[in-house]
Amino acid sequence: MRYRLTCLTPLLVGDGRKLAPIDYMVWKDQVNVLDQWRIFRLLAKGPRLEGYLTQLKNAEKLDFASWGGFAQNFAGRRIPFENAAYSTYWNRAMGESLHIPTFAAGASGPYLPATAIKGALRTGMLFANWRDGMLQDALARVKGERSPRRPAEGVEEHALGPAGSNKMRLVGAGDSAPIETSQFKVYLLRTSTLMPRGDNFALGWKRSPSGSVDGARPDDSTPVFAEMANPGTAFHGVWDEKTFFLQPEVRRQVRWPESFNRARMFEAVNVYAAGLLALQRNYAALAGMGLLDKNLDELEQRLAAARDRGTCFLCMGWGGGLSTKIAWLDTTNADYRQILEQFQIYNRALATNLPFPKTRRIVFLGNRPATLPGWVELAVE
Repeated sequence: MRYRLTCLTPLLVGDGRKLAPIDYMVWKDQVNVLDQWRIFRLLAKGPRLEGYLTQLKNAEKLDFASWGGFAQNFAGRRIPFENAAYSTYWNRAMGESLHIPTFAAGASGPYLPATAIKGALRTGMLFANWRDGMLQDALARVKGERSPRRPAEGVEEHALGPAGSNKMRLVGAGDSAPIETSQFKVYLLRTSTLMPRGDNFALGWKRSPSGSVDGARPDDSTPVFAEMANPGTAFHGVWDEKTFFLQPEVRRQVRWPESFNRARMFEAVNVYAAGLLALQRNYAALAGMGLLDKNLDELEQRLAAARDRGTCFLCMGWGGGLSTKIAWLDTTNADYRQILEQFQIYNRALATNLPFPKTRRIVFLGNRPATLPGWVELAVE
């Protein structure tokens, strides 16, 4: 069996690597990734190597006037911007904005790691198997004398089963086959936020190192550039189902319900996807982002069609934020907020009494805030 995973919005599943601004140059509205070894071998034949190494050591980005020819002749890879306007934003950007996260790649080319698929499926399954009292159990654990490193470990075991009979053992997936580099572009993302305006909220855009700008001036906010797979890109890989677990006597031993199979798993994941899309649409309405809301509405319609076909929707990869990584969607719940209060990283955001989380990374399409990253459809063929 094989799976087909199709990108519905721009997707980045990375391996932690980034393109530093001294490893590429922007020319002709594209990121030209320099083949540094070729450049070193060329410059070693003349007197310019020392000057080049000095700039690599000291400069934030390479001086195009001095080294622009390398972008034309020594680029190992050329990644176009999604929109030509982004070259201007890149030229004005500084610091971390110039470091471009890249898609996971091996010797044969970019591929989708299977762990991303299994992780997204697990989150959806945990959401669907949540039972009364589990959240309170997690709260009691974090309020103990020593807060555990994994406070929700017991919740996961209760919902999905212990290691030997965990429901996720039914399915397995392999890394996808490599795909062509032409399936990728460098996308622009900005971080939106909610700003209080009397009894309502207004859209703002985050600006580094601190502060926000009015929602009508996104160009003044801090941009983020990322290499992402284009919508419509398809990844293919091996899919395995351990039907051994579905034999009646084995099913009884591991205490799986009679109805549990891949179809039920996919339906559980789709229930989570529907809840997450509803949460994101509520955010889009609060922020007044009509184009984003329209895109999310289209995803909801496609989700309904996917459920009829027996496929499932996942939100995975980089840029989705906290909302896409947790199996609890009711962020107004008092017990849930008490759990978060035990972790200092969330205290400042919770103290504002604004909707939590109040930020989203928004993918710009055609230089307009249009969609959220990471939505895909998974089918087994």
